[in-house]
Amino acid sequence: MNCASEITATLDCWLRHFPTLSAVAPAPTFATAAPAPDPAVTIGALAALAAEALARDRTLWIITADDSPLPEISNALDLRLRPLCLVLPGAEHASHIALRATLSLLKSRLTRSAADSDGPAWAAMRTRLQTEDALWRASLAWTARGLEREAPPTGVLDLFPVRIGPWPIAQRHALPTDWVVLLQSGQLPASLCTAWPGARHTVLLSTGATSGGTTLAPSDETVRLRAELDVLGQELAEMELELATAQAEIAIFTRRYHELIAGRMTELDRIHADLAQARMENQPEDAAMKQAAQSAQARAEQSRREHKAYASREAQPETERFAPGDDLKKRFRLLAQKIHPDRASDEADRAWRTQLMSEANRAYRAGDAASLDEVLSLWLEGRQRTPTGAVQPAPTSASLQALTAQLTAIRQRIAAITAELDRLYGSKLYELYTAARMAERQGRNLLEEMAQRLDLQIGQAQAELDALG
Repeated sequence: MNCASEITATLDCWLRHFPTLSAVAPAPTFATAAPAPDPAVTIGALAALAAEALARDRTLWIITADDSPLPEISNALDLRLRPLCLVLPGAEHASHIALRATLSLLKSRLTRSAADSDGPAWAAMRTRLQTEDALWRASLAWTARGLEREAPPTGVLDLFPVRIGPWPIAQRHALPTDWVVLLQSGQLPASLCTAWPGARHTVLLSTGATSGGTTLAPSDETVRLRAELDVLGQELAEMELELATAQAEIAIFTRRYHELIAGRMTELDRIHADLAQARMENQPEDAAMKQAAQSAQARAEQSRREHKAYASREAQPETERFAPGDDLKKRFRLLAQKIHPDRASDEADRAWRTQLMSEANRAYRAGDAASLDEVLSLWLEGRQRTPTGAVQPAPTSASLQALTAQLTAIRQRIAAITAELDRLYGSKLYELYTAARMAERQGRNLLEEMAQRLDLQIGQAQAELDALG
């Protein structure tokens, strides 16, 4: 259901309580406002408010009574702005996982420097990180260490202009904030329904629920863990989307590189090996010539093997660039949340989910929305019945041990994705990809330029070899 007009109207109503770009309030303000009758509209308006805060270069806290609305708010956030928004669940260990994931996502998006990290909000974030360079570096080092019991650097939340989480988290990390929105429900203490300390402007959404989720019972450990899993499952899906996008971008560039460059380099290495061999035959007693010929032959053989190995791999999509639209990204993210193997109830369930996740990755990298829909259909069918050979999905109530195991698996997978992104961005090929993208912005085609230089070198080397012959 399209409720864009209702979201816009709700946002406009809320924004009346916040200053315009040029207004400066002489003192902190407090106001109440009503959420929309439809919870989906309220969630959409909160996401739109986050985008508005970023557009106006304001800091924002969206403070909830508990974790239940966090996955819905996170899902509603603009995909391009998601790494600028920190969503933190209530439990300390879960908030550390979410923080590490968001830091990794932010680092990846900054490194990729693609279209999804352009615009004023991203320019402001780059300026912020330059100003807070020591804190940014310390935060990345904390993320890389991945020590479960190590507290994050003091002030790390200052890096994010938008923060979303339950009130105990917001109280624990009291920060000066331009805007605060309090989501009142049965669990938001009455003492908090007032101007937030350190905030310039506070708006209390005074009635109505923001989520169709069940109210959390703090004494029910199973319910709490399930809420954490919902929040962290969203973080994991964001990371899977980022990794799949980066891999698809570099895969297409790799295909183009092998088409234009690798084959030519293989040919040039072969000619250089023949040249070295010819020179050695002309001076058979020269030990240096013999060594040079052996080295040149080894390089030529390595080039040939690498080029042949790539050619034998599965064909990549015949496209110049990977530029998935938001709809495709949202479909993949939704699938990752639902079918991810780390949400499995047992090993058989994990095998089934792994198969579905593999197909979802293939479809996303191919830009095949229909196949993503087909994977979702297979998942839904499996949830409704148990076909022959399929796995019964996880029961509605799982043991504490199983839930804890899932949280551990999610933490480990987020760390693995972070390491894989670091490996990818540290590769020589990705350095070339980054240089090619920078050249493209200047109206140049770096790979074509390299190919032309290689053609010239091949011609010169062949002419020299012919002269020796």
